[in-house]
Amino acid sequence: MRGVVEEMVMPEGCYSITDLMLLMTDRIGETARSLDAAETGAFVDAILAARRIYVVGAGRSGLVARAFAMRLMHLGMESYVIGETITPALHEGDLLVAFSGSGETHSIVEFCETAQGLGGQVCLLTTTPDSTLGRTADLVVDLGVASPPVHEAPGQYEVRQLTGQYRSASPDFAPFGTLFEMTALIFSDAVLSALMELKHCSLDEIKGRISNIQ
Repeated sequence: MRGVVEEMVMPEGCYSITDLMLLMTDRIGETARSLDAAETGAFVDAILAARRIYVVGAGRSGLVARAFAMRLMHLGMESYVIGETITPALHEGDLLVAFSGSGETHSIVEFCETAQGLGGQVCLLTTTPDSTLGRTADLVVDLGVASPPVHEAPGQYEVRQLTGQYRSASPDFAPFGTLFEMTALIFSDAVLSALMELKHCSLDEIKGRISNIQ
């Protein structure tokens, strides 16, 4: 066995891994610079005003939503993930944060409609504000400057993923909604940093809330 692993050479005409990473970070930077201050400010205010914060998302967007809920808990806020067995009933004064690049994922649309019917407020993080969810959410944060518009009927997220039709925020070099998920993660982490300052949370407080039975 050879002791040294040679660097992989990409076929001619293909982007290198470094090029792809730089393309992705450039696109995310473009999105960051184009964020609407009123939208982001309203989102932070809604979180601070909410009794409890619920999050929801499908697929990898759901993983980003879970990471956001975990960090909210670390900041001392009451946060829950829709669909978990220990998630309590949602009531008036609660906030549901939905992560959906397309704004058309059938299950997420239904969750948001239910939350609004119960008196909850819905905030959508998306790349497609002109979508079913974008038109009905109480607050919308548009993370989609780097992505083409989506022209597809509402449908099941899993079906669109498996058939390769999911393109909510994905130029050719970053398929399957990758840019939305990465941008949503970075955006939500930036929001958490702002909340940490606004709530005057110390690192010791945060460390004291991190799970110690893993």
